[in-house]
Amino acid sequence: MKPLKRREFLKISAGSGAALTVSPALINKEPETIKRPRWTSSLAPGLVSPGSRTKVRVAKIYMGLPAPHWPRPSLDLQQEIQTYEKQFGKMQEEFSDVDFVVNILASKPEDVRQQAEKIKQADGILAIHLTIWITPVLEEILKFRKPTVIFAAPYSGHEWTYFGSLMKQEKGELVDCFLTSNRKELARAVRPFRAIHHLREAKILNLTTSPFEEYSTRVREKFGTEIKRITLDRVGKLYAAVNEADARKEAELWHNGAEKVVEPSREEVLKSARLALAFEKLIEEEKATALTIDCYGTMWDKTIKLPAYPCLGFSRLNNRGLGGICESDLRSAITHIILQGLSGRPGFISDPTVDEDKNCIILAHCMGTVNMDGPGKPGHPYKLRTIMEREEGVVPQVEMRLGEKVTQAIIVGTERILYFTGEIVDTPVRLEDDRGCRTKISVRVDGSLEKLWQNWSSGLHRVTCYGNLTRELRMLARFKKLELVNEAL
Repeated sequence: MKPLKRREFLKISAGSGAALTVSPALINKEPETIKRPRWTSSLAPGLVSPGSRTKVRVAKIYMGLPAPHWPRPSLDLQQEIQTYEKQFGKMQEEFSDVDFVVNILASKPEDVRQQAEKIKQADGILAIHLTIWITPVLEEILKFRKPTVIFAAPYSGHEWTYFGSLMKQEKGELVDCFLTSNRKELARAVRPFRAIHHLREAKILNLTTSPFEEYSTRVREKFGTEIKRITLDRVGKLYAAVNEADARKEAELWHNGAEKVVEPSREEVLKSARLALAFEKLIEEEKATALTIDCYGTMWDKTIKLPAYPCLGFSRLNNRGLGGICESDLRSAITHIILQGLSGRPGFISDPTVDEDKNCIILAHCMGTVNMDGPGKPGHPYKLRTIMEREEGVVPQVEMRLGEKVTQAIIVGTERILYFTGEIVDTPVRLEDDRGCRTKISVRVDGSLEKLWQNWSSGLHRVTCYGNLTRELRMLARFKKLELVNEAL
């Protein structure tokens, strides 16, 4: 195999395979005795605010007139608003990183104009439809040209009949709507605002010797995201400065949380744990969101030679609500930030392969993320393994959850998002299958597997996140003028 050509042609990531053993005390643990840490970090405060300096800013505007015919003439607007506010109170976790910079009842356009300065600072507008005859208020809201989600429950009014045509007009190109009685969807309605906010405040650190400035400029112009080059020398100094006791404590956390340590030696885990702590220190110093490294430089041509492989450190960042991205893959880094903003959960980068006999696409990468449900949540079972292709280093081989709906996506340039959805129907790691990469999931695709592989383009990597995020991606694409393409249709 010629690694450099493979890298350039496929742009896949590192895998691994077999070697040393460790003491029996760390092997064949009974799963029920294992206590895994619920990883959290002060660097990622709130629901899903990795590295963000401010909260997501939302203008919440209730639209309603007194004594309306619909939903009924005697409707008490303040009582109606309180039923919504009670629901917001029940969903404090979902809104823990949101600052409602405006929270008003608007019965006439002037009520909206009085909040103009605050609305201009908002990431988006949540317009809650209470009664009939609110069109003048809505028209005033649309003048701000802000991403706007209209939440209209049944019986709130007849205006829904023109929302569809409004979305086709220029003045409504930044509008989307929820026509539902399910008020839990209010949390979903603001997720695109969160992703937009995170993209604008995100800072991606890239350790590579390759040029990326042209792409970085395009990303900053489109999303506001900063991409900064990091040097090997700086990482080396941070690695050397890590306290020995802290490194050993971190290594023990990984040892004790694993169902089994298969190949890596204690010394290799210790080196990887030390590097993981250096990564977090780097993220802290830079007030950054994510870190990506040219792993193939580390693994093959040695232009970037780290003191240990970065995989454990990447997984740790993902576990803690930040971002650790393989292979200096800036597209996957941007996609990770998008999916995390839309869901509150990290992404899993994969090198897919197709099995038509089982009607599945297999998503594989050596580095798994233990906390796929997000920081502070219980982690999945994992083993500590070597990187498949190198038979050295340390990676967590994670067993993800069967039956979970998932979304796979990748941003192409700054104009298009490719995606598909499906359900996890198998986790080949249970079969001790050492082909491909360490962490694997088999996904039954929503749509056509044949169309998916025939439509495949733009490289190998996709980023996988728990949950069907089709609606959220659709709204984000609309607000940021991105083409959204389902590869399985």
